[in-house]
Amino acid sequence: MNSAELKDLAERTRFMREVGIAILLASGILATTILITSMFTKPISPKHIAGAVPTVPDSFSKVQIDAKAAIVYDLATGETLYAKNPEAQLPLASLTKLLTVYAAVRNLSQNTLITIPAEATQVEAPHALKAGQTFTLADLARITLTASLNDGAAAIAKIVAAQEDVSEHALLAGAAAALDLSQTYALNGSGLDESATMSGGYGSASDLARLAGAVVEQAPAIARATTEAKVTARSEQGAALTVKNTDPMVASIPRLLLSKTGYTDLAGGNLALVFDAGIMHPISIIVLGSSKNARFTDGTALVAATIAHFAGVSSL
Repeated sequence: MNSAELKDLAERTRFMREVGIAILLASGILATTILITSMFTKPISPKHIAGAVPTVPDSFSKVQIDAKAAIVYDLATGETLYAKNPEAQLPLASLTKLLTVYAAVRNLSQNTLITIPAEATQVEAPHALKAGQTFTLADLARITLTASLNDGAAAIAKIVAAQEDVSEHALLAGAAAALDLSQTYALNGSGLDESATMSGGYGSASDLARLAGAVVEQAPAIARATTEAKVTARSEQGAALTVKNTDPMVASIPRLLLSKTGYTDLAGGNLALVFDAGIMHPISIIVLGSSKNARFTDGTALVAATIAHFAGVSSL
């Protein structure tokens, strides 16, 4: 092999070596890219393949209720999980007492003493108080909401309005405005019908869901009393007063935070519930315009559907 052939062989050998090194470098870069991509990219599942549609169970699709209006409202996220005429303005009956109690704790310390005025004891049943008895606002609110006491609500509205130097109507309107409850207003603190055609309070399911949540947030101990079968309060004079809950199903609802019933001829059967769907995850359920008995079956159906929703199943 002459010198020219040796030189040509050397050139080809050097070229092949450089090509080999380039291939090795490219392979290394490709392998590194694939490794990094796999670390930060989720694998493609069948539901992401074109044409595949993931199915999410609708836990509320088969819910049937008698109520004219209802809502399941997630207080933690602001999401409406279920709604039936949620903005319809309907008579509230004793759900009005939630507004009365919210107005009271918004303006006064829960340790404020409330003396029952004589005129408050003259309202329609249910009532259990005597003129001249004195309770802390917290204790009076506890028994008033739990047993839906009309005399308790009348006393709270009258005394708080007097201390704030406003009318009872203005007191309740201010509380509704503070929560931006555009469909809600009250003519009295108890929710008793003013006449055969005029309710003592009006509001929407959407408004009441947020109102119930506000009571739980601002007065959790008062709200918690409404989840008990019986509640006892002691007057400043030393007399103990025990009342029964107007909601017979409080023991059957898991992690219940608040329960309030309402019923009048104009309103029909109403119900407000707040329960915890998880850790610090309160849910409001409002039923308006049902019947005296169906409000409870309506409420139970919506609670069950809500639990199924968070379990990711169509029904329990």
